[in-house]
Amino acid sequence: MFFLKKAYCRIFQLGFRAALPFLPYREPEIIGSCAELGPVLVNKQARQVLVVTDTGIVQNGLTAPLVESLDKAGIGYALYSKVQPNPTVDQVEEALALYLETACDAVIAIGGGSSMDCAKAVAARVAYPNKSLARMKGVLRVLRRTPTIVAIPTTAGTGSEVTLAAVITDAREHHKYAIMSFPLIPDYAVLDAQLTYSLPAHLTSTTGMDALTHAVEAYIGRSTTKQTRQLALEATSLVFANIERAYAKGDDHQARENMLHAAYKAGIAFSMSYVGYIHAIAHSLGGQYGTPHGLANAVVMPYVLEAYGKSAHKKLHKLGVAAGVCRAEDSDAEGAARFIKAIKQLNANMGIPSEIKGIDTADIEHLSRIAEREANPLYPVPKLMTAPELAELYQQVADWSK
Repeated sequence: MFFLKKAYCRIFQLGFRAALPFLPYREPEIIGSCAELGPVLVNKQARQVLVVTDTGIVQNGLTAPLVESLDKAGIGYALYSKVQPNPTVDQVEEALALYLETACDAVIAIGGGSSMDCAKAVAARVAYPNKSLARMKGVLRVLRRTPTIVAIPTTAGTGSEVTLAAVITDAREHHKYAIMSFPLIPDYAVLDAQLTYSLPAHLTSTTGMDALTHAVEAYIGRSTTKQTRQLALEATSLVFANIERAYAKGDDHQARENMLHAAYKAGIAFSMSYVGYIHAIAHSLGGQYGTPHGLANAVVMPYVLEAYGKSAHKKLHKLGVAAGVCRAEDSDAEGAARFIKAIKQLNANMGIPSEIKGIDTADIEHLSRIAEREANPLYPVPKLMTAPELAELYQQVADWSK
């Protein structure tokens, strides 16, 4: 039976790969600072915008440059600052209500991936006022034009400022799902390294490893293009060269700027080439336990890469060469092993654990089924896995210590 499912998955993925050149991928227009945003929005005839963020961003004063720019441009705003890690359906609906109540005509996300996910989901709901988020999950379920979306990242990792995805958690069902549609790609992305200076070290590390996960999964998958492969290699090189510098010294401008570029490049790469089982497992852990996405990706990544075995060795070797952790003349198996070891070492150097606490044995079968349904047939992984095979990975990644 699995043979038939494997054949179906590969045929499905082949279809998407063939369609890649014809799909309406686009990149957001890059804006250098918040000060430049006001005039841009005036040209878009925006009068009132919804700013979507979290309390930490507001308390750290990171919204101040944005508010100043809006005020100077004469644009009103409503502030929704209740976004939590792994934004929920309820948060999206609450933000939507504020958007409608204050007659907004554009959405600005400032913060990490959670704020951007929430803002994109709000825009989707504005476009489809009578359609629930659950009915939009999956690929190409949002086809109508959305309000103008602006993304202002204060972390360097998620790549959400360039992606077509919004990841939302159904808190009642303990389920995390992605909405992936082209209208959700932000119209504008404000990339300003100074906005990332105050990011705590532990978030610098996990969001940075999130960017690396995007690059790795985009590169080793079976739906790559010349562009996505090059971007993934460049992003991998940038992460290995800069993440520990940014982690150790938050105001290292060059390291912070390079990490923003790494996240941007990796974001484009995985938007076009998709991700794999690392993300599927991380999404299930986020939905079930609220595990932060970057942390889950960082911890899970080495386990999944090892599980792929020889199906991923050649490409992991090339990533290792780009990262500077192995030589081109190494064998593929040796290069892959060194690259995976280097990922583990990066995690250890930045205090990221090798296992995840709180996983309940009783949940593993359910979690593995969720991950398998998310990944198959969409994700063009190097090696297809069944739910029981994925369950073994949950066993490996779980911290069973008391």
